Amino acid sequence: MEKKLRNPAAEVVITCLSEKYLKNEVMLDDHCFVRIISGEIKITQSDSSRIFQPGDTILLPRRQLSTVVQYPKDDKPYQCVLIMLKTKRLREYYAANPVEKNTAHVPAVKAFDRHPLLESYFASLIPYLEFHEELPEKLVTLKIEEALTILRTIDQGVDAFLSDFSEPGKIDLADFMEQNYMHNMTLDKFSFLTGRSLTTFKRDFSRIYGATPQRWLTEKRLKLAHYLLSANQQKPVEIFREVGFENLSHFSYAFKKQFGYAPKEV
Repeated sequence: MEKKLRNPAAEVVITCLSEKYLKNEVMLDDHCFVRIISGEIKITQSDSSRIFQPGDTILLPRRQLSTVVQYPKDDKPYQCVLIMLKTKRLREYYAANPVEKNTAHVPAVKAFDRHPLLESYFASLIPYLEFHEELPEKLVTLKIEEALTILRTIDQGVDAFLSDFSEPGKIDLADFMEQNYMHNMTLDKFSFLTGRSLTTFKRDFSRIYGATPQRWLTEKRLKLAHYLLSANQQKPVEIFREVGFENLSHFSYAFKKQFGYAPKEV
């Protein structure tokens, strides 16, 4: 992956991916404001899956689990502008610009319709990012505050995302796992997202399911794979990542061990 800005901690960056395909399980520590320049991005959360194309503008909320797949399109690599809305900066912004009424927080990716304010904003920002030097701090602050002001102008509900500084608490483990088992994450991440230490997560999991998390995850993913292969007539190469496996050979081995025949025989 190529990044035109060298500092991975930068809050405003432009990225360019030369790979044919890139998939990540993403759980952001900060909100991420994104404008797609070229290529496509598919974002899957527990109950939705959406594809975004050049010109689309989205806001990914922090602390929400997503599977992100980036593709080239029309002989162009995936390229986007990323603006990280860090919690410290948001606290300072909302201290100076308080929210009159905060609606309920909806934990899902937000997509914004085309708007002249968004178009003019990115038209002014992208030329800065085409230089190899990092942006001066004062300019970063100005451009992020400009983005926040525009977002609040075109979407009155955006404060529900941006002014919510609460941290995840202990949630219903069974409900979370049933919705998110297909995400290929470590047990550490699963435990964190359910508000537990790893030890507590394993203990609670065993009490609920009577099995280890890894065995349960494998069986659930294979059952989903079998359904996709049989009901949707999809091919193994099309679904192994979707159900949480990192590579096709491991998926095929686990599938045959579980069901007694290879995925291609379904």
